[in-house]
Amino acid sequence: MTGTLEGRVALVTGGRGGAGRAVCRRFVGEGAHVYAAGLSDDCPVGEEPAAGEFLRFDVTSEDEVVAGIAAIESAQGRLDIVVNAAGIEIEKTVEDTSLEEWDRIFAINATGTFLTSKHALPLLRQSDHAAIVNFGSYDGFIADPKLAAYCATKGAVHALTKAMACDHGPEGIRVNAICPGYIDTPMLEQFYPDHVELADARAEAERIHPLGTIGTPTDMANLVHWLVSDEARYATGQLWVLDGGLSAQIQQMRF
Repeated sequence: MTGTLEGRVALVTGGRGGAGRAVCRRFVGEGAHVYAAGLSDDCPVGEEPAAGEFLRFDVTSEDEVVAGIAAIESAQGRLDIVVNAAGIEIEKTVEDTSLEEWDRIFAINATGTFLTSKHALPLLRQSDHAAIVNFGSYDGFIADPKLAAYCATKGAVHALTKAMACDHGPEGIRVNAICPGYIDTPMLEQFYPDHVELADARAEAERIHPLGTIGTPTDMANLVHWLVSDEARYATGQLWVLDGGLSAQIQQMRF
């Protein structure tokens, strides 16, 4: 670790999830004061100890978002970094998705990104290092089967990222999105077919990637760290695909 974020204050929604937890750990290691925002401070059994200060924060509730940002301002007087990592997945076609499910996934994945960013902006404007990183997905460009609502939310996040970068770049606020593919998290394991052994499913997932492997939360944290660091001072409004080359190729038939 190099201390590149020394003295900065970061808010990571979904900070106790697989990828969010890795981002918090990296930020803490780089010297930032990190607020890991979410609904629960529980750490999965067998996982590394959680990093960052837990902050109760329901991204679907504007009142809780406002209160959370106010708590950060009261305690730190500043906010430099926002990472919108909170998200869920629904594995259904449009026909099988209920309106309640559609509204819920949009409330977390898209509206949560909107609300957190909206209410963080007044503090971010005061920072000389302001950066927002949203969690998109390669599913915002191409589609996996039976992820209709999830794909729609990630497309919305991608468009919102570009719009915010245009609107707030003149204020010195950079906005980017990372767009991961297959990342080794509980969410990915839920996507594997129930009738296939986990080891076999993982092996097949690795096979279809040009690099012959799937990504890790640490891979995501590394890219997020670069995007919020001063090294990325000229990077904004971009969708950074992190998928081991998966979306660069047409899938090959197995004979």
